[in-house]
Amino acid sequence: MEIMQIVGIGIVSTILVVLLRQSNKSEFALLVSLATGIIIFSMILGKLKYVVETLSQLARSTNIEFAYFSTILKIIGIAYIVEFGAQISRDAHEEAIASKIELGGKVIMMVLAMPILLALMDLIIKILP
Repeated sequence: MEIMQIVGIGIVSTILVVLLRQSNKSEFALLVSLATGIIIFSMILGKLKYVVETLSQLARSTNIEFAYFSTILKIIGIAYIVEFGAQISRDAHEEAIASKIELGGKVIMMVLAMPILLALMDLIIKILP
């Protein structure tokens, strides 16, 4: 089971990071944390690809406009990337930078969602008498 590998890597890395921080080697702790994130992310890339392909196939079979579907996938991808970046900043004890990463992600997601929101508002206006 892959989840056991992911959790095992996470636990071992966490212990290593704690030990490195206690021995005043915070720069190495940050590198271990970053490497762990990249390793775990690479382990789940295949699963993410499967989810995207399955959702794409579902969207095609239901005749959902592909532009809306691709926008939603982009927003989901941005959310994951922003979370990953913010957590790395938090690992480095840079809460302010993590907050800025999250703010930037939220703004970009809102900009990407605007065409869907406008289309929804247009549909509501057409339905109302």
